[in-house]
Amino acid sequence: MRRRHLGPLVVQKPFHPEKDGTCHVYLLHPPGGVAGGDRLDMRFHVAPGARALMTTPAATKFYRADHGPSTQLTTVDVADGAVCEYLPQETILFDGAHAMIDTQVRLAGEAAYVGWDLFCLGRPAAGERFAHGHLRQRIEVTRDGRPIWFERVQLPGGSPAAAAAHGLAGHSTWGTMIYAGPLPEDAAERVRAAVAPDGAGVFSVSQLEDVVVCRYLGPRASTGKALFVRAWDALRASSQGKAASPPRIWAT
Repeated sequence: MRRRHLGPLVVQKPFHPEKDGTCHVYLLHPPGGVAGGDRLDMRFHVAPGARALMTTPAATKFYRADHGPSTQLTTVDVADGAVCEYLPQETILFDGAHAMIDTQVRLAGEAAYVGWDLFCLGRPAAGERFAHGHLRQRIEVTRDGRPIWFERVQLPGGSPAAAAAHGLAGHSTWGTMIYAGPLPEDAAERVRAAVAPDGAGVFSVSQLEDVVVCRYLGPRASTGKALFVRAWDALRASSQGKAASPPRIWAT
């Protein structure tokens, strides 16, 4: 077993709080934020039959970018029979941030994956809106090289879409959760039952051929995360036969 640390990212000691040995990994970014011109490149590999849950101890902050875009690239390779749960804390976009966020998930055979992203525009509590800057987000999930989910978001600061009913409807926070793995026919109904009634008006779930997609659109990241945890618990119970095990770091 080896551990090597280069650059601004570091992984703490792994934890094994679950009876089946699932490994909980905390990815730290000690600088605390991503500035203009910074580039974070994260690559994860989950070996055949392994089970891993990855998270971050705090929100990821994209600061105002005066020296080029801020880039975050994440690649997750999940081998046959493995389970990967990538559940980072929210991402906060400061006014003037130019964020480019790209996530690629490559599944092999019967691998399973669940991941979410929660975004906060500006800092409403401090009276700051996302009036300037740009967000570009891309996520792609493939199984054995075949795309099963693809989504792109482009949102300029101050965009009319932020207030439009067909866009963010004036909310500053939104999130997407994706599950790809064994799917019972009533997966979406189980998720709806798990989040009701608190999800009314802010949460939705869709069951497609290969994935389950959950959405949150509302005023607070904490509310979205709490609803996603319930959805995660319902999907975990139906696919892995065990309840969700929130990482300890979330309670600190």
